[in-house]
Amino acid sequence: MARKVFFSFHYERDVRRIQQVRQSWVIREHGAAPPFYDKAEFEDAKARVGGIEKWIEAQLSGCSVTAVLFGRETYDRPWVKHEIKRSYQLRMGILAIDIHSVRDPLTGTDQQGRNPLEHWSTPDGTSFTSKYRTYDWVRDDGYNNIGAWIERAARDVGR
Repeated sequence: MARKVFFSFHYERDVRRIQQVRQSWVIREHGAAPPFYDKAEFEDAKARVGGIEKWIEAQLSGCSVTAVLFGRETYDRPWVKHEIKRSYQLRMGILAIDIHSVRDPLTGTDQQGRNPLEHWSTPDGTSFTSKYRTYDWVRDDGYNNIGAWIERAARDVGR
């Protein structure tokens, strides 16, 4: 089943790593990977100063899963925190993917960062890191598995 996915990430530091993850399924042979659609048009969001919150809401609309792609400096990014919180409130599937080992063509790999899901817990005290799965893009073979990860996140919340 095709899923609409919102990707949450730190743009400036990780954009080249993010592009590799977001586009990984596009370069395969037709039908070689489970399809998913990324609704995020982050290139336009940066230009809309003051309209970011509305843009996020519009992007989350119709999505079933949020994939939090985190690198060295993603943990404390205010908009990433907001996107995780809203995704939870909207009862979306959530997963975190550590991208520090993805090779940036200009700077290579990066130092590992903290998982932004650590900021949150459910009202009953369950940490988001216990409730939602976290993967490492390189170690867990994200290229071949991201479709299954997304599908699992959606099914875990009944979507």
